[in-house]
Amino acid sequence: VSSEYVDAWPETIRGLIVNSAEWTQTMFNQFSFGNNKTDIGNLMKIFGYGIPNLEKALYSSESSLSMIAQEYIQPFILDNGIPSLNEMHFYRLPWPKDELLNLGNLEVKLKITLSYFIEPGAGEIGWKDRYRYQSHGLRFDLNNIGEIEAEFKKRINIAARAEGEIVQNNSGSGRWTIGASNRNFGSLHSDIWTGTAAELSTCNLICVFPIIGWWRERKHLNKVESKTRYSLIVSLETKKQDVELYTTIQNMIKVPIEVKVTN
Repeated sequence: VSSEYVDAWPETIRGLIVNSAEWTQTMFNQFSFGNNKTDIGNLMKIFGYGIPNLEKALYSSESSLSMIAQEYIQPFILDNGIPSLNEMHFYRLPWPKDELLNLGNLEVKLKITLSYFIEPGAGEIGWKDRYRYQSHGLRFDLNNIGEIEAEFKKRINIAARAEGEIVQNNSGSGRWTIGASNRNFGSLHSDIWTGTAAELSTCNLICVFPIIGWWRERKHLNKVESKTRYSLIVSLETKKQDVELYTTIQNMIKVPIEVKVTN
């Protein structure tokens, strides 16, 4: 992957590997599997995200494509001397709405992978207090079916202010394979949204936002306003081979919108 994409960041390389990975039936057969979030969590403890697919990591096709964003973000800011959350990034996905609506009830899979690196807190134990171990955390979310932009931004602003490690939201949790309780650990988060093409046509907004870490909590170390980078990988796949998604989306790519979390 590195030799094919020489300008790709390390965050992107590992993101592409995970984004291309799939679980095999042999993996599922290793233990009793009920296809609920608890079973998925147990599956991940044993096999991680599955076996990477080099072809998917390297190339897109008309019916299976990936979009990559490599961006910098400043998670925190000093506001009148008080450390607080700063940036969140919104992405408008270039979905060909008419094409998706014409596909109607055809099942599509949207996979989102967010990859970044943290700066560990010296002398701190990650499993005991990850807010003092990790410099920062990032999370992603997708607008729900029929959720308009204003409603999505309002919900994300509330979620971004949450002090907990698991961000509570209402982004259609039943449609996510892994779920927030399983994916929001470490510094690489990946999940699969499954629904119909018509439903996906209205789910076209992704937000990347920060959660607290020692950069914010340990002001005396002068790291509050540090910048960091991340890679966001979004893949869209359908089993129907004659759907020209790649060519249509290629002409609709837009840049992210950056906003601040208001107090």
